Amino acid sequence: MLPDLERLIRLQELDTAADEARRAVDGIPSRVDDLDARLSARTTAVDAAGARLEYKKNERRTVEKDLAEVQGRLSRFKEQLMAVKTNKEYTAVQHEIATAQTEVQRTEDTILEQMLEVDDLAADVEAAERALHAERAEIDREHATLNDERAELERRLSGTSDERMKLTEHIGAAARQLFETVARERRGVAVVEARDGLCTVCHVRLRPQMFNQILRNTELIQCEHCLRILYHDPNGVWVRAPEHDPAP
Repeated sequence: MLPDLERLIRLQELDTAADEARRAVDGIPSRVDDLDARLSARTTAVDAAGARLEYKKNERRTVEKDLAEVQGRLSRFKEQLMAVKTNKEYTAVQHEIATAQTEVQRTEDTILEQMLEVDDLAADVEAAERALHAERAEIDREHATLNDERAELERRLSGTSDERMKLTEHIGAAARQLFETVARERRGVAVVEARDGLCTVCHVRLRPQMFNQILRNTELIQCEHCLRILYHDPNGVWVRAPEHDPAP
């Protein structure tokens, strides 16, 4: 294989790997935002459960005040009953007492129901807090994983950059200039495999004579359609383009 062609293939591998690493690093802030959104949702759930519990407690306190007021009226009616002088007054006070007792019973029933609701809401708060605690622990682990991933990607980028710099020193000026020009115009993909008579990126069929020349890997040959530098890999392993489809 032409030495410059072999080096250009490796240069393309390095650039493709660096591009993938940079895109992965660029995607980390969005993943961090997703983690923060998950934690915020759990926190909101805890706050909402706490607000419902507090509302129900306030509602119960209001009913308890109502009960105290009704019980006070009932006590006064019972005192009045001892002081009545006529049957008519006695009957009227008895009616008030009965009404008050009914209201006391109804209010006590309401308070009992509210106590049960408060217990359920308190359980909801505890469950929400447990879920928040578990979510926070999981998110902390995922944050740590992302930090490790970022560090590894940055280490890989640094290593790729160093290797690229050393590699370019051994590539002829004309070959290097051709690579840089094509890469700039084709979104970083300058070298690709030709296979089965086709350019594996733009999929244009190559002239038979050109493809036969490419099979020898002894010169720099460009695709007549996309202008990328073509090579043949007898083992069927080629430099893949990035996941985002480059311009043909």
